[in-house]
Amino acid sequence: MKRFNVGLLIVAAIMASVSAYAQTRLVQLLGGGWRFTKGDPSGAQSPGFDDSAWSGVSIPHTWNVDDGARGGDYYRGPGWYRLHLDVTPEMAGRSLFLRFGAAALVSKVYVNGEWVGDHAGGFSAFCFEVTKWLKPGDNVVAVLVDNSIKKDVTPLSGDFTVYGGLYREVKLLVLNPVSISPLDDASSGVYLTPEVNAARAKVQVATVLRNGSGDPARVTVTTRITDAAGMEVKRVSAEQTIAPYSSATATEALQIAHPHLWDGVRDPYLYHATVEVWVHGHLVDSVEQPLGLRYFTVDPEKGFLLNGKPYDVHGVNIHQGRPSVGWASTPAMEQEDYDLVAELGATGLRMPHYQHAENEYTQCDHHGFVVWAELALVNKVTDTPEFYDNAKQQLTELIKQDYNHPSIFFWSMYNEPWVDKEMPEHSWRIVKELVSLSHQLDPTRLTTGAATIGVEDPLDWDMDIASFNRYWGWYSGEASQWESQLADMRQGSGGRSFGMSEYGAGASVYQHENHPAHPKTGGHWHPEEWQAEVHEQIWPVLADKPWLWCKFVWVMFDFGSAWRNEGDHGGINDKGLVTGDRKIKKDAFYYYKACWTTAPFVYVTDRRFSPRPAGPSDLKVYSNCSSVELFLNGKSLGVQQSGTHVFVWPNVDLAAGPCEVVAHGVAGGKVEDKVSWDVR
Repeated sequence: MKRFNVGLLIVAAIMASVSAYAQTRLVQLLGGGWRFTKGDPSGAQSPGFDDSAWSGVSIPHTWNVDDGARGGDYYRGPGWYRLHLDVTPEMAGRSLFLRFGAAALVSKVYVNGEWVGDHAGGFSAFCFEVTKWLKPGDNVVAVLVDNSIKKDVTPLSGDFTVYGGLYREVKLLVLNPVSISPLDDASSGVYLTPEVNAARAKVQVATVLRNGSGDPARVTVTTRITDAAGMEVKRVSAEQTIAPYSSATATEALQIAHPHLWDGVRDPYLYHATVEVWVHGHLVDSVEQPLGLRYFTVDPEKGFLLNGKPYDVHGVNIHQGRPSVGWASTPAMEQEDYDLVAELGATGLRMPHYQHAENEYTQCDHHGFVVWAELALVNKVTDTPEFYDNAKQQLTELIKQDYNHPSIFFWSMYNEPWVDKEMPEHSWRIVKELVSLSHQLDPTRLTTGAATIGVEDPLDWDMDIASFNRYWGWYSGEASQWESQLADMRQGSGGRSFGMSEYGAGASVYQHENHPAHPKTGGHWHPEEWQAEVHEQIWPVLADKPWLWCKFVWVMFDFGSAWRNEGDHGGINDKGLVTGDRKIKKDAFYYYKACWTTAPFVYVTDRRFSPRPAGPSDLKVYSNCSSVELFLNGKSLGVQQSGTHVFVWPNVDLAAGPCEVVAHGVAGGKVEDKVSWDVR
């Protein structure tokens, strides 16, 4: 076959005829056919390298599934991926890009043995144009990924396993010579900036365009806004000239009268914006983005206000991934996760400690969760210009790539900054610079951060609003201290807004205890009952404080944290309301479901406490019903009423043998739950 350079065809294609624009962009998911090996074999980027002994894998992929959540050391180092990529005839004359959803932590990309580019940061997407390196027919893409700690790449530490690999999707983008650019920090290239009130919404649309040809391109950019039913409600167009081999930004403005507002879980209404690029009357590219129209404020007394109305932001923190796949989760897994969060009754989410997958934010858009999105600046900094530049780069990618998600209201600058003799306070000057950068990139959202330092520390207040991680009842003190501790924090805040970004306790679904004592948090005994009791004490205190602008449980799901050696097995943080495999909802999950939802249900607690000892025992039910009747082996123990969603029948004598407990809740009809125990 005669070889030729695809890049040389670009100019000819754009000048020859409009047939070059017969199609808009093509997106090819590169999921199968990859080869992988741990380590760094010499010459692995070369097309002729023999990778026959490597493992066959599909993308997304991580090399830490087996060791990342078992406790102790796990592999942190280099790994190579190779793929044979076929460039088909219909790609001739078009521009070709490789887009990586994420790779932890640093990456080098090669095409046919030639270096294409590097990326430092394990959580954001990155994209390279590869037109000049790809040829018709077979090509070899080779990617070196390394998840070892790098002193100038954030994060330097964290209470989570850093799963190495190409753990999000890889795509080949096939674009026309003139298109919306995929190279603006791997964003969509389209930025929607609404200015909203109840009467009207003004939307500024900025579209980053590219011209890969040698001639000026005169284009028409058209933005169409459609409602949730797909009906067009607004259309605007603008003309833009793009110089040869360069980029330009087209700007448009539109207005929607009496908009249907995106109103959180109350009504997560979405418009859609489709931006089209036309050349000589032919559509050459199109990108669709979500558009949610909403406005908000945070008030030191009233807390969070969405569209002018109080909106209690309560919910959970959520880590990506699960034990069976590490961080290499699928869209179906992610949908299951956010459906479970919706079942819980959450109104908001903190998504720590890094940028999450785009599909996760999309799930939040549709569910109506108010989201806190976070930069991967965790615990430590390196006091070097290179580290600061990397943090700014990762913040830029986070904001640009997720700019159009209406669910995101807050950009978080850090998690739990440490200030000690090894990291003097001046090393955290980066935070003010990050806040300034955030405001420059996105003036419509507020900045925040999650701190464990004292409320009087100036570092708490470098952002627009503050938040704190506190664990009375687990790491320190008792849950009964929450009322007094919050009063002290409020006094120390000087009237400024703050929230609770983390609180919680660990729990094993295999460990149980009547009237549990405060366990050793680093020990191997984490009874499920203790977690439930801690949350029963904390939530009523938080629920009574509308001035707290957020209240986030740590954490929704158990997750991999290889350094931990506690609970029923090492390698996990077991504070989840649900087990890491998503198979068991712990008692505390149902406590919050009772507090946060209205569809009637009852739940008998301690259902996994079997066998359990004979003798007096408190029987407990969670429900959002006003009254609950409990039956033991068919005999009624009476009806209880509760204003706290916790119903207790104290000192019930359990006789040895089989035991069935049935709860009936009354709420416009009966709902029922039952458990069976082996009493000994």
